[in-house]
Amino acid sequence: MPSQLNIDELRAAVSDTEWRRVDVVEETGSTNADLIARAAAGEDIAGAVLLAEHQTAGRGRHGRSWSAPPRSQISMSVGVDATGVPAERWGWLPLLTGLAVAHVVREDYGVDAGVKWPNDILVGTGKLAGILAEVSAPVIVVGLGLNVSFTADELPDPNAVSLMMLGHDADRTALAATVLQELSRQLHRWRAGDPGLAADYRNASTTLGAPVRAVLPGGSEIVGVATGIDDAGRLLIDDDGTTVTVSAGDITHLRHD
Repeated sequence: MPSQLNIDELRAAVSDTEWRRVDVVEETGSTNADLIARAAAGEDIAGAVLLAEHQTAGRGRHGRSWSAPPRSQISMSVGVDATGVPAERWGWLPLLTGLAVAHVVREDYGVDAGVKWPNDILVGTGKLAGILAEVSAPVIVVGLGLNVSFTADELPDPNAVSLMMLGHDADRTALAATVLQELSRQLHRWRAGDPGLAADYRNASTTLGAPVRAVLPGGSEIVGVATGIDDAGRLLIDDDGTTVTVSAGDITHLRHD
C-alpha cells in the first residue's frame, strides 16, 4: 500500500498560504460533507484543508458517488473565503481549481492534462481528477479527487486514469502540497479580478472550440460548439447561430465528423 500522507510536511509547505489549518483523517465518507458539517456547527472553515487517506462515499456532481482504494488518490476539500467576491463569480471556483491541478501535473510530471468544463481534469479521454464545489456561504467548499496510484485493475470508473497508469510514481504528500500552493495562487488572482485567469483557462480547456452535447437539468439537450466562458464561469455554446449560456449540465465532447 502507498505511504501515508505526511501531515507535518504538508503544514510546513503551506504555512505561507491562506491554508491556516490542515487535517488528515484515515477514513471518512466525504471530506466535502465533513467540512460543511463543521461550518454548520459554527466553525469558521475559511482556510481549512481536510484530506482523507480513504474516502468511502465521495460525491460528484448531481449526487453521484464513487470510491477508490485507500491511499490511491488525493481526496481533499478546502474552505475558500468568498467574502468580497460577487456571488456571480463563485462559479469560477471549480474552474480555477481544475486549472491549478492541470498546471501542477503538467509542470511536475509532464502530463498533457486539460480542463473539461466545469469540473474534470482529462488526459486524453481519461479522467484524472474531478472537482465539486458546494456553497456554505460566505465560504465555498471545494472538493478534489485526484487519481494518483491505482492500477487498471482498481479503476473506480471505466473512464478514470491515474498518474501511476500514466507512468508516474508520485509522492502524494509533495503533490498535495504543490496543488495547495498553486490553488492559493489562483485564488489570489480570482479575488483580485485578474483578467489573465480567464485567458489561462481558455488555453487549458479541452471543451472550448469543441462540438459538445449539453444535457441540462430537466433532461433537455443542446448540441453545438463551445465558444467561451463568461464572467460567471458559465459555458457559452453556439447552437446554430444562437449563443446559449449553460450554468449546469453534463457535457459530452463530440468527435469532429
